[in-house]
Amino acid sequence: MTTSTLLKAGIAGTIVAALCCFTPVLVVLMTAVGLSAWIGWLDYMLIPALAVFVGLTLYAWRRRRVESDCCTVPTVGTPGTTGVQR
Repeated sequence: MTTSTLLKAGIAGTIVAALCCFTPVLVVLMTAVGLSAWIGWLDYMLIPALAVFVGLTLYAWRRRRVESDCCTVPTVGTPGTTGVQR
């Protein structure tokens, strides 16, 4: 997977898990579908999912930062670079 795909998946998963954890959206949907007996088990699934997606977002963000830092090559003679000017 590319870094941008990981970052997008992490952000989308974090938003969905946070909405389901902190708002009654999932409770209303599960009640409407007829799965209200599972509502008691939602915290056991959503809190770890939120942690995983936040971790994925942080990992992808750090990986993207490292890739952008290592791939930039400063040119010799430009202000702010440490190189021998010829």
